[in-house]
Amino acid sequence: MSESYVLTFDIGTQSARCMLVRPDGSFADMVQKKYDQPYFSKEPGWAEQTPDFYFDAIAALSKTLLERNAGSVGSIMAVTLTCIRDTVLCLDKDRKPLRDIILWLDQRKADSTGKIPPAKAALFRLVGMGEAVKILFRATAANWLMQNEPELWEQTDKYVMLPTYLNYKLTGELKDAASDMIGHVPFDYKGRCWMGTGELTRCVCDVPQEKLCELVPSGAVIGNITEDAAAATGIPVGLPLIATGSDKGCETLGLSVIRPEQAAVSFGTTATLQMAVKDYFEPQPFMPAYPGVPNDIYNPEFEVYRGFWMLSWFVEQFGAADREEAEKQGISAEQLLDDRIRDIPPCCDGLLLQPFWTAGITNPNARGAIVGFSDHHTRYHLYRAMIEGVCMELYHGLCTMQKQSGKTVKALFAGGGGASSDVVCQIAADVFGLPVKRSQTHEASAVGSSMVAFIALGTFRDYEDAIGHMVQMKDEFAPDAENHRVYMEYYDAVYSRLPAGLKNTDKNIVKLMKRRSAE
Repeated sequence: MSESYVLTFDIGTQSARCMLVRPDGSFADMVQKKYDQPYFSKEPGWAEQTPDFYFDAIAALSKTLLERNAGSVGSIMAVTLTCIRDTVLCLDKDRKPLRDIILWLDQRKADSTGKIPPAKAALFRLVGMGEAVKILFRATAANWLMQNEPELWEQTDKYVMLPTYLNYKLTGELKDAASDMIGHVPFDYKGRCWMGTGELTRCVCDVPQEKLCELVPSGAVIGNITEDAAAATGIPVGLPLIATGSDKGCETLGLSVIRPEQAAVSFGTTATLQMAVKDYFEPQPFMPAYPGVPNDIYNPEFEVYRGFWMLSWFVEQFGAADREEAEKQGISAEQLLDDRIRDIPPCCDGLLLQPFWTAGITNPNARGAIVGFSDHHTRYHLYRAMIEGVCMELYHGLCTMQKQSGKTVKALFAGGGGASSDVVCQIAADVFGLPVKRSQTHEASAVGSSMVAFIALGTFRDYEDAIGHMVQMKDEFAPDAENHRVYMEYYDAVYSRLPAGLKNTDKNIVKLMKRRSAE
């Protein structure tokens, strides 16, 4: 068993990684490339990347990894990839990209005026979904393309997600896992298939059926590595590429979360909390539960956009002295900041932060807010308040999902770059009042993705068996009862009341900003 490997690619927003994964969940080797320019903006708010940027990145990583592990290449049994979500391309009839990739970070807006059929618009308003439908329509890249690049849209034979295109580059097959279809596409999340043409919400993103790819279940063989792909990547010709799922879905699986009493919390660029349930339910009104990587599981999710991105932003904007001191000590700025905030009391002597740096579908006017600021607060109070704010918002999401599902979560399993911090994990345990468990690696997405392949290859009989072999819990952070009590006092009395209290203020800010930008 120890002599077989899965070659796994994890393509993220800021970097890409290539790993040789063993059946015990450890890595025989790993290489990573941080992108010099994760995206570019031709217009304010846009986020694009050149068509083969990600394939070229993983090809270079693969060659490097396989060249220095030449003796192990023959033991690679399959290839998998897991990828960022809601990132799209337009392909012509020859499967050539027609334009640059549009990333999930992109903020361009389509015009929704008169685009929703009147009868449906009335029904959406009746159920309180009117504004949400308009927001979804405007945020859908395909709608913007139809309106602003109609000639290009006419030439578009296939409108695909990034992992679909990478699958094609590796195998020549334009197929993808249903659990990769997370984004602004006409997808039936409950049925794990494309929406029917007559379905109620198809009008929000009415990409013609013939422009969509073929969907397969997780664990299916997408295809085999072609000669051209082998020449570019060094991967042996003919190896199977196994369908897995999105980066967040694979991370949840790689953290061992497949039961309703568990939840995966990801402290990444976007901070998320996912449950794993057999019965479909909406985690928030009008928001779908995503298809989990196991084909019989759904992952209801709560997101904090740009969650732990905020910490990187803080270090860049306010941490010059800390970066200089950290460099002298031979540690990262984040490690030094952990030491600075460790002894600041819960809720930072009355400083609370609402982490709405980017508004979501259900709170389109929401803005970030810092309340309780006083002259005794330092930048370290603010840094800790950012972590606490993300955790409190995720806690709010968990409360909502537990109410919607009737399920009770008893433990959290932490992933994402922020999970490498003991301070972050302890704050999360104290806020939630639940144990936070951390596995042997923060590369949980790669573990989850390769797990699917090992099951497909017959190495393990099912997910329970695979988790038992591939996931080992390294740490557990027990909640401090007194700290949890303090957090709940502030949550009940202050934090949970902020959105309602700031609703009109946020709305007025957005209105004034729109007026100024139009002048």
